[in-house]
Amino acid sequence: MANPIIYDGSPGPISGSTPFGFYDNDVQYQADGPRVANYCARKLGYPVLDVELDDLNIYACFEEAVSIYAEELYQLKIKDNYLTLEGQPTSSLLNNTVVSPNLTNMVNISETYGQVAGVGGFVSWRSGSLPLVSGQQNYNVYNWATGSLGMSPTDRIVIQRVMYQAPPAIYGYGYGSYYPQLGGSGAWPGDWGGYGGMGYGGNNSVTYYPVFWDIQRIQELEMSNDVRLPEWSFELIGTNLRVTPVPVGNYTDNYGAYLSIQYAFQSDLMSLTENSPYGDNQGLVANPSLAPYGLITYLDINQPGKQWIKEYTAALTSELLGLIRGKYQTVQIPGAETVLNYADLINRGQQMQKDLREKLRLDFEDMSRQKQLERKQSENNSLSDTLSNIPLMVYIG
Repeated sequence: MANPIIYDGSPGPISGSTPFGFYDNDVQYQADGPRVANYCARKLGYPVLDVELDDLNIYACFEEAVSIYAEELYQLKIKDNYLTLEGQPTSSLLNNTVVSPNLTNMVNISETYGQVAGVGGFVSWRSGSLPLVSGQQNYNVYNWATGSLGMSPTDRIVIQRVMYQAPPAIYGYGYGSYYPQLGGSGAWPGDWGGYGGMGYGGNNSVTYYPVFWDIQRIQELEMSNDVRLPEWSFELIGTNLRVTPVPVGNYTDNYGAYLSIQYAFQSDLMSLTENSPYGDNQGLVANPSLAPYGLITYLDINQPGKQWIKEYTAALTSELLGLIRGKYQTVQIPGAETVLNYADLINRGQQMQKDLREKLRLDFEDMSRQKQLERKQSENNSLSDTLSNIPLMVYIG
């Protein structure tokens, strides 16, 4: 059995001695590496006790501790800012960037709800013309979509709006300043009377009426249409479109030839690219793993962070030393044998790692945006309560 390597208290340079070399070019990391190695060895009993580790083992634990610190830090930042980060480019690292929250993605989410009502969303509604046939009241919109619109037989058409309603009274009777003159005599003379009114008696005689009179007349005409004329409406059930009244004439007529319909295809509504404000999503943050946080700069870590890294490195080396000693368990000495404390080292190292990670997470969570706002609110409430107990001065002039 080969003898284990015993740490000799003279660690070599850390640059080039770590498994991945993530931070080897950092001058502060290069300076702290040997110091951390001596710190961990002395925490394990060196030079009073032998430490069956090499500086390479301690440097591997040191690199891992820095990476775990960065993982906990950046995971918190991703959770704190993900709603803002989603859809942003992944090209620029955000390690040392202050991310200002915005409402863009919240607006995008609300847009998708408005799309159903036709007042938002990211899918453009199409427009098509359904030919009306004399005497035909029911129309199959699926057959129309697959035959005239080129829809796939496996797709669905979603009808948004059917442009089928009676002409408004103000247009049907040629009344008002914003519609063309239809001409006539008697109750509906051909002479218009300027803005908002109409004239009686001839070109040189103009009578102006107040706006409320115009509105009353329009309401009267619309009520007359509702009571005396056929109902203009439609009913859409499944793929069957039923129009009322039954069309008269045919689609070759100059009027009433086509029924305009706004629609979309189900494939467009369910498409991840068509139904998205981000297009094809290439090069954008689409999940937390794409959030642009890279390797942490060891030089930029403050003293509390470096202290946590040293302690976590010591916890990792304790567990590693326990695993190494567990291989030998007992060592022969002159006249007897001794049992190594491998189990204690493993348990202590694992418990230290657990406690340190929990402490770091709590510290970082206390610095999150939500916790800071809660803290500020608590401070404001406490200040308000304190000020309320101060007697108000009464000044007598």
